[in-house]
Amino acid sequence: MARMMKVAIVDDEEDMRQSVSQWLALSGFDTETYACAEEALKVIGPDWPGVVISDIRMPGMDGMAFLKRLMGIDSGLPVIMITGHGDVPMAVEAMRLGAMDFMEKPFNPDRMTELAKKATQARRMTLDNRALRRDLAEGAQVMGKLIGTSAPMERLREDILDLGQADGHVLIDGETGTGKTLVAHALHAVGPRAGRKFVVISCAAFSEDILSARLFGPIEEGGVIPLVEEARGGTLCLEDVEALSQALQARLLTFINEQGSPAETRIIAICNTHGEGRTLEDALRPDLYYRLAAMKITLPPLRTRGEDILTLFTRMTEQFAEEYGCEAPEVTAQEAAQLLQAPWPGNVRQLINVAERAVLQNRRGTGSIASLLMADNEEAGPAMTTEGKPLKEYVESFEKMLIDNTMRRHKGSITAVMEELCLPRRTLNEKMAKYGLSRSDYL
Repeated sequence: MARMMKVAIVDDEEDMRQSVSQWLALSGFDTETYACAEEALKVIGPDWPGVVISDIRMPGMDGMAFLKRLMGIDSGLPVIMITGHGDVPMAVEAMRLGAMDFMEKPFNPDRMTELAKKATQARRMTLDNRALRRDLAEGAQVMGKLIGTSAPMERLREDILDLGQADGHVLIDGETGTGKTLVAHALHAVGPRAGRKFVVISCAAFSEDILSARLFGPIEEGGVIPLVEEARGGTLCLEDVEALSQALQARLLTFINEQGSPAETRIIAICNTHGEGRTLEDALRPDLYYRLAAMKITLPPLRTRGEDILTLFTRMTEQFAEEYGCEAPEVTAQEAAQLLQAPWPGNVRQLINVAERAVLQNRRGTGSIASLLMADNEEAGPAMTTEGKPLKEYVESFEKMLIDNTMRRHKGSITAVMEELCLPRRTLNEKMAKYGLSRSDYL
């Protein structure tokens, strides 16, 4: 829906500002009038949804000073200056300072309408482009949190970019701790609904009555609006969708059917049935399941992502070390192999917990990463994955992690990295090319 543009009319002469306002209002514009620049500046800020028409000669802050202030607040704000006879050189200077155009008194009403129309169209385009850039930046930011260069992660990013542009509902499946809610955010952030609401609720966190009221209403006096209304036009994310009762499944199916196609509100359903001995098809009525699973993404478990494990562990320990004001622990070759071989039943969530405890241990000067993994594995089950890997893969993963960490620590200084790792420049360059590492990523 196109945003409504305002026209702020600033003039110390009441007759003039009322005349301009009345004419533009008759032409369909939403006008606001101000007797001085100081009053207008209390309202107009960055991304203000409108344009400004201002007299040049005013007591107190004159039009030129007002224009400079406006350009400092938002250089993309269209400003039209009104000048008296003989003030044309001043108006030309105003345009040099950033004014969009000017007109002389007594003004021509038709020209006034033409300029206002041109200015509001330009302002709408500017604000829409800014909103688009913010949405794209948000999408890039969320996608940047999906760390890893393994084949499963590359496929996951491709799936997110493809399905993010589609209209159909999406089912996200995967083991606990793999980042299903983060992927739901990413699907929303890279798609056409990015600038609209993203509403998330856990279907397992409330009793049936409370969940029903939160999702569908009715609205009690002074209460919050139902989530299906809050998310209208955007995305409704249902975590633990398998926890929906049969009655709520029926209401959700009715809501989906009433929307028609394409759906006004997109639903992203997150399933957490892994390890429970049942599937989502067992938990949901078939007609609802096939509506929600129109498109499906299954997240890869951490143990299948190879060297991503070391990359994630390094990033997490660096973040926690900065948070706690201490050094991040160094990972030995033996610990790197153990990280790669661990079963990680809790996936990325478990890895984050281990990384934080490793930093806290390192700060106290006690314990080791190996002891943390041993304790976790004793609780979780077998200490090793069932999938064997050649020694060469472990060595290469550790080598890549070591070069990556050293480059990051020295902010891309090749000389410093060569000295610390005792590598000649040619060998370092060859290894960086082999592992897809670029010096520009660390500057």
